[in-house]
Amino acid sequence: MSFRNNLARARSHIIFVAALLLGVALIIYLERAGNMTGRQTDVLASFSEVVPLPTADGLGASPERIEHARIAWRYFQNNTDPDTGLAGSVDRFPSTTMWETASYIVATISAERLGIITATEAEERMAKLVASLSRLVLFENSLPNKAYDTRSLQMVDYANRPTSVGLGWSALDIGRLMTGLKLIQRNYPDQADEVEHLVALWDLDRVVREGRLNGASVVDGAVRENQEGRVGYERYAAKGMMLWGYDATTAMDVSRTLQVVQVEDVPIPVDTRLNRNSTPALTTSEPYMMDGLEYGFDALTHVFATVVYRAQEMRYRNTGLLTGVSEGHITIEPYFAYASVWGGGAPWAVLTFAGERIDSRRTLSTKAAFGWDALFATEYTQEMVEAVLPFADPERGWPEGIYESDGAVNGSFTANTNAMVLAAQAFRARGPLMQNAR
Repeated sequence: MSFRNNLARARSHIIFVAALLLGVALIIYLERAGNMTGRQTDVLASFSEVVPLPTADGLGASPERIEHARIAWRYFQNNTDPDTGLAGSVDRFPSTTMWETASYIVATISAERLGIITATEAEERMAKLVASLSRLVLFENSLPNKAYDTRSLQMVDYANRPTSVGLGWSALDIGRLMTGLKLIQRNYPDQADEVEHLVALWDLDRVVREGRLNGASVVDGAVRENQEGRVGYERYAAKGMMLWGYDATTAMDVSRTLQVVQVEDVPIPVDTRLNRNSTPALTTSEPYMMDGLEYGFDALTHVFATVVYRAQEMRYRNTGLLTGVSEGHITIEPYFAYASVWGGGAPWAVLTFAGERIDSRRTLSTKAAFGWDALFATEYTQEMVEAVLPFADPERGWPEGIYESDGAVNGSFTANTNAMVLAAQAFRARGPLMQNAR
């Protein structure tokens, strides 16, 4: 065989090694940024009395936890389109975003690590997904739209109605997807070329501007670009962009936009910027759990995750109300809410996308229960898990959780929640997804 043929055959492996080195470089950067830079040191000084909780990786996945993961995988068996390979965001609703597409990637790799599916099936699923992503109709022929029909790959609005104009793009969603695509490269080197070709189709320079994350929305027919991301979410999504060589260091630096508020006598990191220029920013569990399960905590995120978790435990100790808050779907309009530790200028606010309070829909989140339990494994996290265990549906997956107001089940089934259950068990088995590629 000729040298040229050998080089062509080796190309995907060369890309894999390059991706691995980039990942290691990012991890080293994060550790140094969390421990060494002056501004970050000043931020950490606000939390100087916080002792980070020890992470619980390497505990192993028991048969019971494997069964929890099998139930979660049922969601993706039910909701992945057989032709396009895209998974729906919500049970029996053929629509998805790039955030939920990343959840499907995380779920698939986690399922393989736990032995629920074979490596062959996992790679075939990821190959079909990457091929379909390369055929998406792009917003302004530039970037993935905020929502797609999983069957047609056409741009849609959030009600899954076709739109020729589109909704814009989400920098947070794309940042998370870039983490997922890097996970594909690191776990399935034969897909490395295809992923590189896919990423080359997108104008990602529009997502990162002067070190910040940049999103866009269509408002009254006009495209409005804006800085996107707040504490927790911003830093998590920035890591995904940095894995691909984009300079998102300004987004990584929280010191310019951080305030500290006390919730249940626990210092909580809160962003000083408004969401969508109207609503005080919120702090919730989601980005910290994903950061820990997928990347492994850096020094700063470890401290922030500890206090965000600890406030929830302290609310339970102070009130007797099991508290595990996150963003998620609900069973009534507007069907999605952000349950916060601090949001809208107040503790424990539950907010709609528009910033309206709907505290009656506060949910003990299945995601929060499993995510925090995998990361910290405290007596309280186990209490949360025990509370949601009875509501697993072996035929559909894990529901969103339990409404605090009346104890009724929040019966929405979603990609994000079931991916979190799978990622949590994979973390227990082998640690963070990004640090332990096969």
